[in-house]
Amino acid sequence: MVVFGTRPEATKMCPVVQELHRHSEWFETKVVVTGQHREQLHQALRHFSIEPDVDLSLMKENQTLAYLTSSAITGLDRIMTEDKPDLILVHGDTQTAMCGGLAAFFHKIPVGHIEAGLRSHNKYSPWPEEVNRRIVDVVADLLFAPTSVGKDNLTREGYGAEQIYITGQTAVDAAILTNREDYAFQEARLNDLIGHQGRILTVTAHRRENYGLPMKQMFSAIRRVADEHPDVSVIYPVHLSPSVRDAANTILSGHDRIHLLEPIEYPDMINLISRSYLVLSDSGGLQEETPVFQKPLVLMRDTTERPEAVTANAVYLAGTEEDSIYDITTRLLTDPKLYHIMANAGNPFGDGQASRRIAQIIAHHFGLTERLPDEFEG
Repeated sequence: MVVFGTRPEATKMCPVVQELHRHSEWFETKVVVTGQHREQLHQALRHFSIEPDVDLSLMKENQTLAYLTSSAITGLDRIMTEDKPDLILVHGDTQTAMCGGLAAFFHKIPVGHIEAGLRSHNKYSPWPEEVNRRIVDVVADLLFAPTSVGKDNLTREGYGAEQIYITGQTAVDAAILTNREDYAFQEARLNDLIGHQGRILTVTAHRRENYGLPMKQMFSAIRRVADEHPDVSVIYPVHLSPSVRDAANTILSGHDRIHLLEPIEYPDMINLISRSYLVLSDSGGLQEETPVFQKPLVLMRDTTERPEAVTANAVYLAGTEEDSIYDITTRLLTDPKLYHIMANAGNPFGDGQASRRIAQIIAHHFGLTERLPDEFEG
């Protein structure tokens, strides 16, 4: 049983589901979604041609973490009682992942955690994800670490080497599958914007811990960059959160080269990244996706649970101060040597084979195949 509930989870889990479906001789695979996200989740499912077997449809306006947690555990408890699966697969660090892991633990069902071992070592940044991922790792039996960094974190915390597997990141699989040279954007404005001369800066921002002053500083830095570089266009699909929208509309609207769009579907975002000059974001997943396309990322956060990209120089951890974000973005726009270093840093997260490795590891765990796949070496 594969359990997920948000668009980021769906984009990273759907390649795994596709791989499991390819091996019907090994697995009967059931997809359960909580509906922690609604429209965005189903957009991702459609892109990968996956129809969920169960949809709890939990999302409601102004949903709280407490509501999501209690509702998801109750709903998943009922489904697990009825189905009694042999393994529950969850991904990452969302409320859905944490609830899926706990519900499986309550039923003594083995848990496989994809994207295990990520750590920022600050329980409030990212919040609540840092605690969620730790909880899932505690109850997991199979720990699929994307890189050796994740494995090292888990080993230091006392997890046994026999339950940890380095697979690469399934987000890389999804990005490679999704990018197309002849892609036509579903958001019509993007087809026009991409065709214009000049450099495109793609922006995303949504993290809860950045609401308020940090987000205002981030947006102020982006507006300064646009003001001072007439060849730069900023494309920002604005998150649906009222807190994000209020700040974006107050600071970024009314500029002829800053384009505030409605949220775009996953294929549009991947193909937008691949056609951008650089990316500014507070996202977790984009840290894994931008290196696929050799695009420097200015990470507008104070911490990261993905230090591999910072170490490799593919990502610059800028914090949320206006001057810091402005300074590094300006340097990347004016210093070809620095840009070249970041753009050519390589991809420490994967080779496009993570989903295949995960399916083979699960098959080996149940005695369906004799040998384990080679681990990913970033």
